[in-house]
Amino acid sequence: MYSIIKILMSALIIAGVTEMAKRFPTYGGIVAALPIVSLLSIIWLSVQEEKKEVVSQFTLGVLYGLPGTILLLAVVYICLKNSFHVFMCLSIGVVCWGLFLGLQKILFKIITT
Repeated sequence: MYSIIKILMSALIIAGVTEMAKRFPTYGGIVAALPIVSLLSIIWLSVQEEKKEVVSQFTLGVLYGLPGTILLLAVVYICLKNSFHVFMCLSIGVVCWGLFLGLQKILFKIITT
């Protein structure tokens, strides 16, 4: 039952943000940047009675992912401004994101040992 509700809520949020972005691109971007997915995930984990440690680790994972996400969005923005095709922009952004996360993981290992 929770799965269907989660899927419907996710679809409604994505559709709403997409429609807002069509009419008001800047505001659509601001709303898309809100931590809606993170907050909903924390709520669903709590509703499913996950341990606080699991929710805490999830939240830490979100924090670890933020710098890579910022890089991805910056790369996509720069590529779009330079008239690259949208799928090329996304591909380059995802590759940069993946490389950054790999580098971040190596750096955290070095720092914590």
